[in-house]
Amino acid sequence: MTKLPPLRLKPREGRRVRAGAPWVFSNELALDAEAKALPPGSLVRLEGDDGKAFGAGYFNLQSLIAVRLFECAAETAIDQPFFEARLSRALALRNSLYDRPFYRLVHSEGDGLPGATIDRFGETCVVQITTAGMEKLLEPLLAALKKVMAPECMVLRGDTPVRALEGLETYLRVLDGEAPHHLAIEENGARYFADLAGGQKTGWYFDQRDNRAFLAPLAKGKTMLDAYCYTGGFGVLAARAGAKDVSGIDSSAPALQLAEDAAAANGAEKLCRFVKADVFEELERLSAKSEKFDIVAADPPPFVKSRKDLEPGAKAYRKLARLAASVTAPNGILSLASCSHNMPAERFASECAIGIQRSGRRAALIRQAGAAADHPVHPHLPESAYLKALVYALD
Repeated sequence: MTKLPPLRLKPREGRRVRAGAPWVFSNELALDAEAKALPPGSLVRLEGDDGKAFGAGYFNLQSLIAVRLFECAAETAIDQPFFEARLSRALALRNSLYDRPFYRLVHSEGDGLPGATIDRFGETCVVQITTAGMEKLLEPLLAALKKVMAPECMVLRGDTPVRALEGLETYLRVLDGEAPHHLAIEENGARYFADLAGGQKTGWYFDQRDNRAFLAPLAKGKTMLDAYCYTGGFGVLAARAGAKDVSGIDSSAPALQLAEDAAAANGAEKLCRFVKADVFEELERLSAKSEKFDIVAADPPPFVKSRKDLEPGAKAYRKLARLAASVTAPNGILSLASCSHNMPAERFASECAIGIQRSGRRAALIRQAGAAADHPVHPHLPESAYLKALVYALD
């Protein structure tokens, strides 16, 4: 293998990477003209200011996170066999966790493949690439995926907004088949449907698997409101677990159609009703009418997409907590979630507590959780623990 071009840390910089984190920021690097001329996504050898090698990764000067490491020796060939080894390890872990082939197969840095996300839906895999470095390695990655998994169809979703920060174009491509718009999936014993080509992210949110499973049995014999219900993840499972009535709210008509299909597939179509509306407006309307639900779940899209959005996003979470608490019945259960990795867990919990208090309710926090086990968190990268889920018992 040709020796990779070296990049060096500035003296006394790179505290996190020296401790084991896989990210290096541009202001931590000593960049000469040769380094600045490297094309976005180039493979590099990261070294300390003393020349000691940290490992191989890729570099993009256009990105704030300038280097993402593969956490391997600097002389490692980043090729198809390398990806086969990483994918095989990820697959073995999922096979030990789940007995059905529906899960996140690769969770970026958590699985040692920064910039890559792969969700498995039976014999179909959805691949999302978010960085220039992984985009340049897409060919050996896909070849390795075919070798390890032999999927019947691979959907490439290069349509996430974060790609623009890496100077990448957007695209949707399908390899070996057609992109399913109504694919049946299984989770927690329930049957759902996902649009792998047109749905949000990869078409389904496997990260909330355990949180849905926790909430569903609490709804037995009770009423439930599933705010930001998307394709019915929380509400349909609750109906299947014995809820007597489930209401879902979302602004996406296609997602609500999939939710209705899921309710029917689980024999719960008479228990579930779904409303197309802005969630804040609908919660305001329900609160004004003094409508109450025994169980309320609110799993919104990210309100804090970047650091500059922190303060307005925090206010949005506070408002959501206040409104959701106002429609939660006495002695009810309220579940609130944030998928914004730019929203610190402590701040999210604080905003939720303030919102609930401003609704005039007293609450006891009974559960704090994150994403399911198929979303491994890198131990030196707290940013990879993006999902926060809080469950409260209200007075």
